[in-house]
Amino acid sequence: MGNMVGMMRRVMSAAMVLALAGCCGAAVGQALGQTSGPWVLEKSGTTAGLRGIHAVGGGIAWASGTNGTVLRTEDGGYEWQSCAMPPGAEKLDFRGIWAWDDNTAIVMASGPGDASRLYKTVDGCSSWKLLFTNPDKDGFWDAVNCARKHICTVIGDPVNGAFVVLRSWDGGITWDREVGGSLAADPKKQGVFAASNSSLAIDQMDRWRFFGTGGLSGSSLFFSCEPCRSSSWRVWPVPVFAKNSTSGIFSIGTRPSRSGEPFIIAVGGDYTKPNESFGTAAWSADGGKTWTAAVKPPHGYRSAVAWDADAAAWIAVGTNGSDVSFDDGKTWAPLDDGNWNALSLPWVVGPDGRIAKMDPGKVRKP
Repeated sequence: MGNMVGMMRRVMSAAMVLALAGCCGAAVGQALGQTSGPWVLEKSGTTAGLRGIHAVGGGIAWASGTNGTVLRTEDGGYEWQSCAMPPGAEKLDFRGIWAWDDNTAIVMASGPGDASRLYKTVDGCSSWKLLFTNPDKDGFWDAVNCARKHICTVIGDPVNGAFVVLRSWDGGITWDREVGGSLAADPKKQGVFAASNSSLAIDQMDRWRFFGTGGLSGSSLFFSCEPCRSSSWRVWPVPVFAKNSTSGIFSIGTRPSRSGEPFIIAVGGDYTKPNESFGTAAWSADGGKTWTAAVKPPHGYRSAVAWDADAAAWIAVGTNGSDVSFDDGKTWAPLDDGNWNALSLPWVVGPDGRIAKMDPGKVRKP
């Protein structure tokens, strides 16, 4: 594509090649049980680049990645099962996955035009059904997230001057596109990143929806609120570094707060400068209306962030390691220097089939 988003994808792909070249030699030799900071490596059985991970609970988790790869565990990660490949997915990059239980999951492929697709399994990934293929030749899907039992949302890069927001009310069987000027965006200056399936955040009652953007126009949070009795999207600036097509917000994390409005952490930076820490995290205590940059940010670009309720801490990961914050994002401390893409606690995934599970005993407030 001749726009900013197309350039963003090409640059990110080049950066991924460089990152993989630097990490794969070590990753291939990692043994089951080897640790990296608080992360205990598990045997994935694949060398695919993994960017999708969703922990359902009760020891059940699903992961996804390049070349049509989908994995599943039912025993807390002791064994990861290679799922049947969805039809026609040999060359697809599954950057997002959302599961309800050990049998039911939706996987999202990210790519230009019809390389963005959604598949669903209801039999523990023995078989898959193609749900929806991106009808926009200039489109690119970035994240999928589901609330309640059947309400799902997909966010995509701008098409015809507006971000693409798709909604399903029946578990992904049918999809409708949201329309409205509040989603307006210049495709040469704004985009969403498909780095970890966490650029989109939704609370599980579907009351609050957020997605983060980046690019030449800076970082922004798009916000939709059902309790506000407004179906339109609001937009607020966020102090996360964004000066070009490879920088901005890559992940949004939320947790409940006493005010009733979600507490939000945004992380990101410049994908091509993984060791640059300036502008890699910010926090909001009022549901995204106002933001404050981290005083001591994570020690590099971060592609995913999540709240750990048990540790009362935030965990952020990226291609040069992971960090923890015990003071709601004001200051961050390094946990390790591994190569990670995405997390759904207690799991984290990365390139070359890297899957690890967090040892909670190694994440403690000093």
